[in-house]
Amino acid sequence: MQVQGLLFDKDGTLFDFNETWSNWTVGIIDHFAEGSAELAAHIATTIQFNLSERVFLPSSPIIAGTNREAAELVASALADADVDYVETYLAQAAAKAPLAPVVPLGPLLTEFRSQGLKLGVMTNDTERGARAHLSEANALELFDFVAGHDSGFGAKPDPDPLLAFAQKQELDPRNVVMVGDSTHDLIAGRRAGMMTIGVLTGPAKEEELAHYADYILPHIGHLPNWLGRG
Repeated sequence: MQVQGLLFDKDGTLFDFNETWSNWTVGIIDHFAEGSAELAAHIATTIQFNLSERVFLPSSPIIAGTNREAAELVASALADADVDYVETYLAQAAAKAPLAPVVPLGPLLTEFRSQGLKLGVMTNDTERGARAHLSEANALELFDFVAGHDSGFGAKPDPDPLLAFAQKQELDPRNVVMVGDSTHDLIAGRRAGMMTIGVLTGPAKEEELAHYADYILPHIGHLPNWLGRG
């Protein structure tokens, strides 16, 4: 194959998952628990978040889920919760989440663009959240395509949003690499007919990704060397 496009997941791929989202999640739990330690523990258990260690369990649906799915899960732990309110609150809070880029994104993405590669982001976060995060990291303008679960193309692990990137950039999916940290990312890539690269900057372990990844790298900073090897 001739690599012509790189499509990235956001959380756990461009940004370190735990460093970005663990403290944010504690804040979300505190907000909805309203000072109740018992309710905080219940919310944490429901969303499969280890409150004492401040990390998600690898099995948490929130890791690769959409904002709506996260809202439904949080709401299920609350009495008479308005899911729409929870969804709106999570989206607004997520757009302001503290960011921890895996590597400085500007130089890396600029290198890819200098090679003529088309670049995209497809996240199960909202498009608004994705654009806010990429803008804060001074990386938004370096991408040709940014989509969230609410952009009209669907959500991973369905292949449709990945195929939308290929179509809009006039690329054969076989010449696109999907880079992600979760099985959702890699399954979507496989379904789209793309090469898949798993990275280890999210909650998933190497053995989980190995079933769906053509290659596994420690993080996206290793992509230039991988591309250089052909």
